[in-house]
Amino acid sequence: MSPQGGEGAAVIVIGGGVTGLSAGWWLARDGIDVLVIEAGAIGWAASGRNGGGCSHHHSPLFLEEQRLWPMLDELLGYPTEFRPNRIRIALDERQFRLYRRALENGARQGFRTDVLDPPQIRELVPFAGEAYGGYFYHFGGHANPHRTVQAYAWALQDHGGRLLQHTPVLGFDTRGNRVAGVRTPRGAFACDQLVIAAGPATGALAAQLGVALPLMSARAEMIVTEPLALMATGAVDGNGLYGRQTLRGNLAYGGGPHEWVELQDVGARAHSTVLQASIARRLYALFPKAAHARVIRSWAGFIENTPDGRPVLDRPASLENLTIATLSSVGFGLSPAAGRAVRDLVVSGRCGFADLSTLRLGRFAGLEPGWRALQGWLPAAAGGE
Repeated sequence: MSPQGGEGAAVIVIGGGVTGLSAGWWLARDGIDVLVIEAGAIGWAASGRNGGGCSHHHSPLFLEEQRLWPMLDELLGYPTEFRPNRIRIALDERQFRLYRRALENGARQGFRTDVLDPPQIRELVPFAGEAYGGYFYHFGGHANPHRTVQAYAWALQDHGGRLLQHTPVLGFDTRGNRVAGVRTPRGAFACDQLVIAAGPATGALAAQLGVALPLMSARAEMIVTEPLALMATGAVDGNGLYGRQTLRGNLAYGGGPHEWVELQDVGARAHSTVLQASIARRLYALFPKAAHARVIRSWAGFIENTPDGRPVLDRPASLENLTIATLSSVGFGLSPAAGRAVRDLVVSGRCGFADLSTLRLGRFAGLEPGWRALQGWLPAAAGGE
């Protein structure tokens, strides 16, 4: 596979988050000439600004996700700080029923879960209080988002892949039903295949090629406490939160509600103190014995969401060399498997290890024009919440 001519690459990947970097790495390790183009710095939108969870039991990529994470450090050649397993604490009966879905989905795919009573939770999680119950999932886990993003980038380059940061895409050149190149402030880059994995910007970029991808962007908040004594299992969540305890002992947590933003406002780093206060209150309820810990940092990342909350991994019929990859806010944990799936779509047109039929773009063909308003996904200035 080689570019048709001029400066460029056989495959251009737009987006330097974990999905784009993982896809680039999978392609490069197969000896394919690949160039990843990122508008800002790698991992700056959400990939380096999330809870680090590595368990998506509801996804067709779940089995491959679980297979790859334990060996990812060895495959990449750099540390991700991956740690296996996860505990989820339920503070009431409603949460207990909700979190049981992971047990059921995991069991259907061969994974074990232990149901925990309150005394077991207090023994396993020293910061917990009087919980209703919980689960110990013998799958999933967590990793360090910052280290993982950098690991993908270094591994990509080790295999001959190229990375351009601070290079926004201005437009595309097409020939018939093919994308011929990508235009940027640094010039035009020819390509044989194009992958758009640009997070919140994926829909707008696809629209320039006549492909309709419904997306809405949101600012997602995270808070980090001062270091505390290390728990035996660093992946503990619940009460609507996601996150982990870092190897230094910090509690790093986030979790809805989100603050919906228009695409042109993505990148504005103003934090929402209302959302941070909500996270802090729920973290206090989850870990009352860590109530003394001071919040020392916070940050916001920007995520994209499809109308049904599920990813899109597909090759639109209108362009024979375009692959769309949006993970709809769950990209970090799925990144090893999603990158491999994108590699398969680019090389052979189909995923060889999972059925991606539920992730096709065509499922939105009959979507109502006002779907954002119907779901309440509007920025505060437009009357949303």
